[in-house]
Amino acid sequence: MGASTRQHTLLQRMNSSPSGNNRRKRSDQLLQLVQAACQHPPGSQQRQKGLTQLIRLLNQQLWHTSDAYYPDALQQTWIYFCRNLCEATTGRAYDPEVASPVTWLNAYLKRRLQDFQIAENRKRATTVSPASARIGSEGDPIDPIDRLPAPPDVPPLLAQVSAWANADADGTLAGLHIANHPEVTAQGLILKRLPPETPWKALSAEYGISIGTLSSFYQRQCLPQLRAFGQSQGYF
Repeated sequence: MGASTRQHTLLQRMNSSPSGNNRRKRSDQLLQLVQAACQHPPGSQQRQKGLTQLIRLLNQQLWHTSDAYYPDALQQTWIYFCRNLCEATTGRAYDPEVASPVTWLNAYLKRRLQDFQIAENRKRATTVSPASARIGSEGDPIDPIDRLPAPPDVPPLLAQVSAWANADADGTLAGLHIANHPEVTAQGLILKRLPPETPWKALSAEYGISIGTLSSFYQRQCLPQLRAFGQSQGYF
């Protein structure tokens, strides 16, 4: 059974359910938009327009928390959404017979939040206390710097993205900025969010702009540019 047929079947089932009219209309609208977006080839302007419209609608219905790492988990969720809604690129493609778009994305978002929580707990558990950092096994002082792990090699993709963003050959990235804040450009945010990422909280304090505004601009303006570059290099 093809994706279009599955979506049509699910729409019929939802129409016959006794759920409220408003909820059914929202579900119908989402599935129709999914079907419409996926009719266009990956990377096309029509596909991108459809994904953007879906993101605006779905963003209001997703799970929200006050965790500092929530914007990062949400960013990963939207990347996953764009890569796997219509085709299986980095995971299983979305199946409307298994779950609604909201349920599908919430499940992924919660897993990413758990990952960030686990990473934060591990970081706390491995933090060296000042007392133990000063004295070694032989009683000699230890430089805390010696305890830091060696910096990992820069992945080729990361190096390419960094070089591309820094060069900004056609000036596109430098020309995209937050309204009334010409100093906050897509070029600057992309570079600051490359590993090791500058936390959203730190960027908010640096620019005097809310995390939500920065994150929204990154999703709307920076991510499309990153995806286009990745596609041009054949990464996805």
